[in-house]
Amino acid sequence: MLCGRLVSAPLVAGLLAASCVVAGAGEPRALIELFTSQGCSSCPPADKLLGELAADPSLVALSLPIDYWDYLGWKDTLASPGHSARQRAYARVRGDRQVYTPQIVVNGAVHVLGSDKAAVEHAIAQTDHNSAIMSVPVLLSVGGGQLNVKIAAGKEHLSGEVWLCPLTKAIPVEIGRGENHGRMITYHDVVRGWLKLGDYSGSEETWTVPLTEIAGEQGDSVAVMVQQGTKEKPGIILGTAYAPIGRHATEIR
Repeated sequence: MLCGRLVSAPLVAGLLAASCVVAGAGEPRALIELFTSQGCSSCPPADKLLGELAADPSLVALSLPIDYWDYLGWKDTLASPGHSARQRAYARVRGDRQVYTPQIVVNGAVHVLGSDKAAVEHAIAQTDHNSAIMSVPVLLSVGGGQLNVKIAAGKEHLSGEVWLCPLTKAIPVEIGRGENHGRMITYHDVVRGWLKLGDYSGSEETWTVPLTEIAGEQGDSVAVMVQQGTKEKPGIILGTAYAPIGRHATEIR
């Protein structure tokens, strides 16, 4: 069927010894947000696709588990009410009231069926016509027990908010009840929390965030996004970057 936190715990000590990693120079072409649920039988193909998209260095692909299907017999172990609220906020801004799982939102602007890879690529191409989308370079560096965030200057009329999301690269979940009973599903680049770094008004901005202050349970990577609008009225993605923060991390994008 189509199923229409900020956590204060410190990251593990190993993260504090992370060697310097720089990310963001590749200028990702899209931020992909998958709204998914462990209780939705249509979601596993989308969860698998999200893993493939997350492996593409030109994309920042995130899983945002929602909680509004918990009543179907299985409470999603990764869900956040904030993710459900974000999905509804997107629908309000678009004006189409389309809230379902699996749903992918591309660059904060276009939604498609989360298991349709061709539709995702089409949406990326469609949003590319908006010159403001992905126009603001985001540079991340990790070292010395801290994350350094640099947002480059953009066009003067651009403004929005800068958000940091701690992520867990891969989380296997054995589902005990509900529509996916008996299945083992791996969720990729799961968002574990939201931390607002500040506002963006088109000028260069920098932040330094101790890794111990980055919210997230078992976080091993981070994504930073510059998004037009507000939390209640999210708009297009002006820029984004991803960085691993684990001690032995070798990949950058």
